[in-house]
Amino acid sequence: MSLLFKPLIFTACLLMAAGAQAASDRIALVIGVADYQYLPPLENTRNDAAAMADTLEGIGFDVSLALDPGAAEMEQLLQDFAFRSEVADLALVYFAGHGIEVQGENFLIPADAKVAGNRDVQRQSLSLKQLLAAVDRARKMRIVILDSCRDNPLGDSIALEQGGTQAAETAAATRGGGGMAPADPDRGTLVAFAAKDGQVALDGSGSNSPYATALMEKMVQPGLEISLMFRQVRDRVLETTGNLQEPHTYGSLTGVPFYLAGPGANDAPVSVADASAAWAALKPDQEEQLLALADLGDTRSMLGLAYIRLNPNEGRFDPKAAVDFLQRAADAGSPEAQFELAKLYERGTGVDADPARALELYQAAAAQDFADAINDLGFLHYQGGLGLRANPKKALTFFERAADLRHPQAQFNFAALIDDGLIPSKGPEDSAHYLYAALRSGSSDVLNLLSERPKMFTAETRRALQRKLKDNNFYAGAIDGDFGPGTQRGIRQAYGLEG
Repeated sequence: MSLLFKPLIFTACLLMAAGAQAASDRIALVIGVADYQYLPPLENTRNDAAAMADTLEGIGFDVSLALDPGAAEMEQLLQDFAFRSEVADLALVYFAGHGIEVQGENFLIPADAKVAGNRDVQRQSLSLKQLLAAVDRARKMRIVILDSCRDNPLGDSIALEQGGTQAAETAAATRGGGGMAPADPDRGTLVAFAAKDGQVALDGSGSNSPYATALMEKMVQPGLEISLMFRQVRDRVLETTGNLQEPHTYGSLTGVPFYLAGPGANDAPVSVADASAAWAALKPDQEEQLLALADLGDTRSMLGLAYIRLNPNEGRFDPKAAVDFLQRAADAGSPEAQFELAKLYERGTGVDADPARALELYQAAAAQDFADAINDLGFLHYQGGLGLRANPKKALTFFERAADLRHPQAQFNFAALIDDGLIPSKGPEDSAHYLYAALRSGSSDVLNLLSERPKMFTAETRRALQRKLKDNNFYAGAIDGDFGPGTQRGIRQAYGLEG
């Protein structure tokens, strides 16, 4: 179903100039604040940040480390990191320092903040929303780790500035005793707190906090899948603090498995291109942990177990069991499970083929903005299928919606439709916008097309793309529609290749 509109044959390998190197696919921004100018200093946060940076570098991350930055520096760091994250597979931000909840929103306090009340915190600090925005466009996985649930440095005095009824309302909305508010990140993003909401994290008696110590211990273990890693970190911190501190994670990662330290020493490299093969690389003891988490209602664990049983090269191949796991996750509201289950009903794999049920599941996943489902519904409406009549006009609304959700193939399809003149309300600048977005999203198909056959697009669209590249400092040549060496270099750099 997932075919590009332009009838072209793509090369199997990514074409690049000799000596070209891919930009780092895993990047991290590590911030530690200890020496506050106007607030009580913290003991271990600088140590935690420096050690975390070393640990992440040791497992292959490109790390930017900032110690005791002020507000302006933190904002610039996040802005630069956000741009770099667009071409990274995984973007991770770690913050150790004072954090505080104000009126239901979490704020991270920079070294130069002079705060005496709520308004000061909101004006002089960085919000969790800003950290989430900095990782939002990473291609596959986004993680924000806050080791900042320490004691509120302002205590109950934070609300005294306002007086009267407003002060009472603000005091009720602010945790004077410390802790952070629950987070609700978008799908595909994980927010990890050193302590669950409302609980205070401990600095510990050593050179690093209990949470940082456990995190660094677990993240360097090869072959440990990331969701299980955070579960083991939680158990370790509970053990070392005598159950006084319980780390917590919010949000949900995609169903693609990820190993921060790579596979085990004797294991073959794990490719995430095929989710079933990637999950099948899981060790038996980790599969047992997935089963336990699935019994607790964890839908990602259910997805992983289903993918394992959909791998025909595995002794555990069992499509009917996969359907059961996917059905449980779909019933719990997982859009990815709804999408995968729809494909099984469409094909008749592990279950009797049922086009109506498949369409219902595609629509349920699309209703939750699951871009793969929206893109496939676009094809179903464009070509007709699963009981739908061909309706190209309606299909365009699905392709545009999926493209705006940063689905790389939909971005290309929509750009091609605009370039072909099939969407009268949009022109070359719009087509170039979606082509550029597809490059930044990591579409190797678009990279190959623009490298090998740029004249499949009109001269107007090619010139518009050159302007887009120039606006983002990837190109400095003439706007002439000629994709010579300078334009090709800009295209590769926009994609995330260097050299």
